[in-house]
Amino acid sequence: MGRTKSQSIELVEDVPLSGDINISLNAITEHQLEIMQQFGDGLQYERNRIVHETRFYMAQSAESMLEAGKRLVILKENEPHGEFISIIENELGLPYRTSVRMMQAATKYLSPSLKSNMPTLAHLGKSKLFELMTEDDESLAELADGGTVVGLKLDDVDRMSCRELRQALREARETSAAQQRVLADKNEKIDALSTKLEKKSRIQPPKPDEEVKKLRAEVTALSTEAESAITVRLFSAFETLCAYCADNQIDTPKDFMAGLVCELEYAARNLRSTFDLPDTPTGNAAPAWLTEPAPEINRQEA
Repeated sequence: MGRTKSQSIELVEDVPLSGDINISLNAITEHQLEIMQQFGDGLQYERNRIVHETRFYMAQSAESMLEAGKRLVILKENEPHGEFISIIENELGLPYRTSVRMMQAATKYLSPSLKSNMPTLAHLGKSKLFELMTEDDESLAELADGGTVVGLKLDDVDRMSCRELRQALREARETSAAQQRVLADKNEKIDALSTKLEKKSRIQPPKPDEEVKKLRAEVTALSTEAESAITVRLFSAFETLCAYCADNQIDTPKDFMAGLVCELEYAARNLRSTFDLPDTPTGNAAPAWLTEPAPEINRQEA
């Protein structure tokens, strides 16, 4: 039987990575560089060195725990997920959940907003630092600077056991959650009432504004007083002045009287101009004196 002739296989040229893959790889590399810049102390990434240093700091104090957490972050960002799990479990003998808490603690307490407070907070120990991780950075910075967190000062936290601290934090969170629920319930009732009132206002016309009625009454009283001063008191004064001049054969000072009237007219024109008032009121605003004859003034009574 003859040998079957083998077919030649053509090699396919290398195909460049797509733009999206290149972008993803660049983003990963950039992220790794940022991690090394923040946690790597200016050194290049070396897996064996990082594992050795992590093992060393795991056996030390709270500050050392954070240093170990830094290096776990570096390992996580540079090693594939499965390889990272193998390192922490097989080479470091560290449960994955614990490694996560250490990385979270390092990321939080060594952040720019808390790094300067870290020497003070580190005296509380690893367990209490873990418990305090749920508090915001501002509260922890205030605690380190002599303030309080959930009503506890730094000395109070230091004297408490880890269990007591956990209980205090839990009670504070439950109280805060209850207050939030009450506030949310109150806001919901206010919104419901507002919606109900809004619907009601669409059906029924709004009632007259009592404050506007009060102000209009005050303005009317002032206007009536000014009108009385002109039509009664000033009229009587002019009449008295004219009678005195006639009895004593003195020329009536009409220029003087005209000047006073001009001042009153000027004041009236200024009001009309300032408030853009029409020359004659229309509709219901027209006063009775426009449609009714003016009553004769009894000069003797005036």
